[in-house]
Amino acid sequence: MIIKCSKETKRLISIEDHSVIGGLGSAISEVLTSKCPAKLERMGIKDEFGRSGKAEELLKFYNLDSEAIIKKFVN
Repeated sequence: MIIKCSKETKRLISIEDHSVIGGLGSAISEVLTSKCPAKLERMGIKDEFGRSGKAEELLKFYNLDSEAIIKKFVN
């Protein structure tokens, strides 16, 4: 599916609610670099200690809520 989407769009976005290191974006990147190079935008939590809180508050804090996603990719 990654290869198919890459060929159709030439650009992929991964958004994950945990560390970007070793996460979904890393796995997608490995597939792309070996099979079908394409632009990949990755959003997730940078390399830092995690925090506790309500899911909605944490998504907003880490700029992973819908508003942040729209701001980054739509504007």
